[in-house]
Amino acid sequence: MEIFFCPEIINGISILSEEESYHCVKVLRHIEGDEISLIDGAGNFYTAKITSAHKTHCGFEVIKKWKEDNSSCVKIHLAISPTKNNDRIEWLLEKAVEIGVNEISFIECEHSERRKINMERLNRICISAMKQSMRATLAKLNELISIKEFLNQKSEIKNQKFICHLGENKTQLSSVYQKGNHATILIGPEGDFSNDELKVAVESGFKEVILGNNRLRTETAALVAIVQLNLLNQ
Repeated sequence: MEIFFCPEIINGISILSEEESYHCVKVLRHIEGDEISLIDGAGNFYTAKITSAHKTHCGFEVIKKWKEDNSSCVKIHLAISPTKNNDRIEWLLEKAVEIGVNEISFIECEHSERRKINMERLNRICISAMKQSMRATLAKLNELISIKEFLNQKSEIKNQKFICHLGENKTQLSSVYQKGNHATILIGPEGDFSNDELKVAVESGFKEVILGNNRLRTETAALVAIVQLNLLNQ
């Protein structure tokens, strides 16, 4: 089923963005009077009727609205150092949103190989993945900041907090995570966290964990963590 994204629906009436309008009217050939499905990124689904079928500004009126069925209220916040290869972080975002992540923060670490990211493009990927997976809540993306800034911001968060790294620690994430609790998980760059970063994170309340016995790439580790947390909450 084709679904369209419209973040601003006021009193049941709105207009699709130019990109969504073009896809709706020009590509899918919808006309005035057709019914379409919508999501707003805030957890709501809609059925609407097209009132103005124009390829740059397709207007509609809501017929029906209902809330997304969130069987799990657990929120997962992933904080990750962007990979050197853009394709890998984009792949991760797509899969993480499809599986279920609520917030993603990008952190710059001592061993990070990428210092800039294209937030506009990454947000579009998240929207596309949300639509593909038939979800109605858009994951929040946060701008790239240093890991120290991130840890300072998150020092008061009551989530269970975990940091994955390649040290001597052998504690499995699945063995210490308590089901039903919000979780924030830190994933470092390919060169791992520095000793100083690890020390500050632990002092900020993050528990050191591993995700298995194998050494994983940054994007693989992030996806494994998200899968584990989602499975543990089913």
